Amino acid sequence: MYPEHTPQRSVEVHHPTPIPSPVVHSAPVVPVQPGTVPTVASVVLPDGRVVTGYAIDHPQPAPVAAKPAVSRAAVNVALGGVGFLAVCGGLLLLTSFIAALTAFIGQLIILAAVIFGGWIAVQVLGTSSGTNGTTVNIHKATFKRNHFRG
Repeated sequence: MYPEHTPQRSVEVHHPTPIPSPVVHSAPVVPVQPGTVPTVASVVLPDGRVVTGYAIDHPQPAPVAAKPAVSRAAVNVALGGVGFLAVCGGLLLLTSFIAALTAFIGQLIILAAVIFGGWIAVQVLGTSSGTNGTTVNIHKATFKRNHFRG
């Protein structure tokens, strides 16, 4: 089964240890007589056989206690409190929404100013070859009705 160059291994065999079953001590059964002797009922089946047995009384559930009436004033106070809390929560959400919207609009204005300022800085400070625009000597020009006269 094993090739000749493979060393043989010793095999350990483990046998399971049985678990002892727990000792069950049953309580002695004491017959108890009912307080009253139940009535014996006999029923005649359609095929003529008679079945005799004790009538079993089904246990009746305990009667449900009547709930006390809740006053209308207590209901109105509770509903008013819930309504007040809902209004306060709504106002808190509205004010936080308005604050967030204001901050967002402010950031958009700052972003537009930075972009527009950067564009102006590029136009003013940028180097151009002169072919793209017109050079105006502001000291020699006179302004009349938005027209340059040189």
